[in-house]
Amino acid sequence: MFLEHVISPLLGSKYVDVGKRVKVSREFLELVEKNVLSQRPAWRVDASKVDTHCDSVLILSDHSIFPTGIQEGEPCLCVEIKPKCGFLPISEFIGEENRIKQSVSRYKMHQALKLHGKEISSFSEYDPLDLFSGVMNRIQKSIKDLFSSPQNNFRVFLDGSLIFGTLGGIADSTNSVIQEAFEDALKDVIVGDQGRRTDSFIQLIAETIYTSGVMERLIKLQKLDNLDIEGAIHAYYNIISEPCKVCRELGEEKVRDKYTTLHSISLDESLKIVKNFLIGTTAKDCSLMMSFKLKKEGDTESIYDSVYLKSTSQTFDYKACFIDLDLKPFENMQEYYEKDKKIVSCYTQMVKSEQEVEKN
Repeated sequence: MFLEHVISPLLGSKYVDVGKRVKVSREFLELVEKNVLSQRPAWRVDASKVDTHCDSVLILSDHSIFPTGIQEGEPCLCVEIKPKCGFLPISEFIGEENRIKQSVSRYKMHQALKLHGKEISSFSEYDPLDLFSGVMNRIQKSIKDLFSSPQNNFRVFLDGSLIFGTLGGIADSTNSVIQEAFEDALKDVIVGDQGRRTDSFIQLIAETIYTSGVMERLIKLQKLDNLDIEGAIHAYYNIISEPCKVCRELGEEKVRDKYTTLHSISLDESLKIVKNFLIGTTAKDCSLMMSFKLKKEGDTESIYDSVYLKSTSQTFDYKACFIDLDLKPFENMQEYYEKDKKIVSCYTQMVKSEQEVEKN
């Protein structure tokens, strides 16, 4: 219902698979849990489990392939991108000590926390602000950066099978062995000499993002969060009718200056703020799947959009779909606030340390 009545009208039904709900038995879900468990990376095993008490599931299409692609023997190339937040917040409720959020993207700051927690071994050069910029050379740079350091933000499939990146885990830097294997895997889809196909692939993705306007749709959804968590958290405490823990932590002086107005708004206004924040958070955490297949010569009846790749003189049909558009839990608001603090604090500390090293 969330996908059908909230997300689909906002993103466009063309880009959202609302799925089909079907009844299932407990035995079926227990088997799914057993089969999936062995394929999960160790750090994801306890992250979420199949609820075997459910009586229904959601069936979604496999967006890594075209519905008719494999049957017709045409290779299908698919890219999965987790874009993350594509704008800098301008909320008046951002604290003075957190102003860095208004000049450095959340993704870049989060890298510091991930490095500190040993989730990654090196920083990624990728910046979502490039991907969402609407400027061709910046979009192209963002795809290159994702290819160089995919982490869990970039995957490529060929005929539904993963050929680049990892499922569930985090892939750090792309070395020459991985790059050569990928270059070789592209030979049935993208024409060109050895060593040139990856560049053409990056151009294809950048060109599609630039011409399709998919990122413009997504950023509109992300920007529904217009108060930032530092504003939305106060509306959350209005809704649950509990004394605001955040105000207590901040102290009377800061609260009087900034947040009193938020605690005097109506319940409807508070609900709207939190609802928009949660929709925005879903949009910041979703993935984009873009599938490509060569357009047949003389095919004028294709139902798909197409993109022309100048470097190889090839035309591709493509389809784009956003996935992982689950409703974020209302109860997680305090957790979002704490994580935001942690990300900013870790990044600020890293910058200070670097400055001290430079001085010495």
